[in-house]
Amino acid sequence: MNEQELREGLRSEMAGTTPPPPLSTTAALGAARRTHFRRRALWASLGSAAVVLAVTGFAAVATPEGDVYQPAGHGPLGSPDTKAPWPTGPDGQPQEDRTARAGAKYEQGIHLLREVVSVVPAGFTAPEDPPNQSEEPTLRTQQAQFEAEVDGVDVWSYLTSVAVAKGKGTGRVIVEVHDAPNPLPTEPCDLAQKFWGMRGECRVETVGALRVGVVVRPGSDDRLDQWSAYRHPDGVVVFVAQGVRLDESRPALEDLPFSVPQLATLAVDERFHLK
Repeated sequence: MNEQELREGLRSEMAGTTPPPPLSTTAALGAARRTHFRRRALWASLGSAAVVLAVTGFAAVATPEGDVYQPAGHGPLGSPDTKAPWPTGPDGQPQEDRTARAGAKYEQGIHLLREVVSVVPAGFTAPEDPPNQSEEPTLRTQQAQFEAEVDGVDVWSYLTSVAVAKGKGTGRVIVEVHDAPNPLPTEPCDLAQKFWGMRGECRVETVGALRVGVVVRPGSDDRLDQWSAYRHPDGVVVFVAQGVRLDESRPALEDLPFSVPQLATLAVDERFHLK
């Protein structure tokens, strides 16, 4: 076969191939918006040890051991083109995606952010992003996200990340709260191992008569250093996490803000028990 015959054969083959459907800009933007906050706030310290596999309403990540995980709390995500409307916003119209940008749920997320800032211990500061900056906030972030409708009730989750600084180092404290009903486990360490799908050395701490799961040392996924988990009797779940590093652009803290008992106590703190 000469060069001309080869070219004609390729043209013929391409002409007989059905082209893929065009990419839906709306679908792509919708998926990007739903994952933007978590990819920014939760994966700031994700290094080359993990590989992003897909972003389809959530981000799936493979660890070096081959485990695949996603952040805790994502409900069954519908297609961006689903006919079911998002929850109604304060303007009486459906939201454009899962994230509340105004109204009671949004204010609940703001409330959680304030409460997290209020528990930053003495000796540490909680720096704020410069006012009127062009970029989105990175030092204090919050999101209220619709998860699913269960028995006619809208179930939401709330996520706050706060930078904590001491000396030249900057780490972070994260609180994630899930409405009831939710499918998360009840047993303390099983619950703790569900936070962002991360695993590690877990032990049960007691706070009065309450049992709290605390991962005191992470496994191969070391985006965060320690985290606690508690399910309230009404089903609301609270995760509290801390890390010595906020992101790769800043020096890490020399010490974590909270001791293990303090981290367990924060998980049962009524200030984070959103209702």
